Amino acid sequence: MSIRLPAWRWWALAYLGLCVGYTTTTAFSLPHLWSLPVIAGWLALAWLFRWGAPRHARRSPKAWPWSLLPLALWWIYLYLADTFGKVDIGAVVFHLQAGIGENGSGERIVAGALYTLAGLVMLAVFTWLVRADHRWRLLERPLVLFLLAFNPLLFGITQRGAAIVAEDGAWLERRYVPPEITATPTDPPNLIYLYLESTEGTYADTSRFGDAYADLKALGRRGVVFHGVRQLDNTGWTVAGMISSQCGIPLIPAGLMDDNQLEPLERVVPGVDCLGDLLSAQGYQLAFMGGASNEFAGKGLFYRQHGFDEVLGREALRPRLDDPNYLNSWGLYDDSLFEMAVDKVRRLQARPGPFGLFTITLAGHPPYGHPAQACLDNQGPFDGEDILYSVKCTGWLARRFIDRLDREGLLDNTLVVVASDHLSMKNSAWQSLIAGPRENTLMLLGNGLSPRTVHREASMVDVLPTLLEAMGYGIPAHRAGLGASLLSPARTLVERHGVEALNARLHEERALQQRLWSNGAPP
Repeated sequence: MSIRLPAWRWWALAYLGLCVGYTTTTAFSLPHLWSLPVIAGWLALAWLFRWGAPRHARRSPKAWPWSLLPLALWWIYLYLADTFGKVDIGAVVFHLQAGIGENGSGERIVAGALYTLAGLVMLAVFTWLVRADHRWRLLERPLVLFLLAFNPLLFGITQRGAAIVAEDGAWLERRYVPPEITATPTDPPNLIYLYLESTEGTYADTSRFGDAYADLKALGRRGVVFHGVRQLDNTGWTVAGMISSQCGIPLIPAGLMDDNQLEPLERVVPGVDCLGDLLSAQGYQLAFMGGASNEFAGKGLFYRQHGFDEVLGREALRPRLDDPNYLNSWGLYDDSLFEMAVDKVRRLQARPGPFGLFTITLAGHPPYGHPAQACLDNQGPFDGEDILYSVKCTGWLARRFIDRLDREGLLDNTLVVVASDHLSMKNSAWQSLIAGPRENTLMLLGNGLSPRTVHREASMVDVLPTLLEAMGYGIPAHRAGLGASLLSPARTLVERHGVEALNARLHEERALQQRLWSNGAPP
């Protein structure tokens, strides 16, 4: 490669400026239009200091920059941030072990290829700059330290490494209460739990999102709606959201704590009892139904290993479709799933004894969603990008499902839970979502609960004890796992310590991590 590039010097510098601008707006969650002044400032400095063409050039045609690897790591961070919004290193670690096969995010593979190409071009251009301008050869050495010190991805990794030498690695463990049922209701209620993919309660703000949440608001008027349910670290993806709400703990990845960390995941939080374990011991018939593959990220393993009798995903449900090709990139559309779920409730109601049915939707999956044909018929054409269309679709289908069960008399002695699995990752409404405080969806319907609104600072780990008490079960001191029942006066960990302090403790925790991944015996 020529180190002079006389005709392309400004194109090369402009491309570097574009990369700097894009990195700045991504790292600080700013609209990408803000990259324009960054690019302009970069080019102004390039003109002022004659970058790439110094007056007294001392070129080094064979020099290699020290910062190539740190720059490459920044490109990995940019890809993850563009995909997820907030990079949760726990999610990265868990999925590396649990596997990412059978996922429906094919468009992110294309995006990954484009990021790789853009990164390689940037590294080539930066190599030219270092070889052509001796001042950059001097400057890029301290640049290495800057790039490593301020990469959010590496910051998350070093936080996890610091847990190994943390003075108190058992802070959460001391506050953990093993889930236990101490009293049972005379007539145990059935349980229907609807996880609404990425459909967070933040969408209820009509000033930002219009009527996207209208059907869910209407549902909420029939039961108890909880506001202030925040998201802790290690609870921000589907399996982690399910585990936090059913086990009362964040999903701290096994990582180096697991003897088989380099092997495919074979067990999911075997060291704790979860909602399925407790209800199965009470004689419940438990079933999970989801349109996506159960092989993705350990989801099927979790349900099969924690008390569920049936775990039905894309592989089992696809043959039941009238049109086997009516699928999205993840699996079944939600109108198909809910139709099958109605039939499942009928069958479970016909059996003796209580039951629990857990389902999860797909329509709200970022970045744009996967609205079902029933929603296209109800809402009109989908532009392929508006996540609010998909959020509205999710709420409408959930409301229609519950109304249908109610009309058929299938909700007698039944508690219905409507909740998001986690806050949404980056989507087409991202700037509006992060413009203010965010909260998960959580509402309880039926089983004699009087309609009301509860404002509590909480997190998804508080769902487990709340559900048990809403179903009429007694638990020790209104607590289970790390959670406190939101129907009781017991204070939650978020109320006591705040989200940021809890996240800091999570990154230092070793004892609770060991409990989660032990072979069923507490440490």
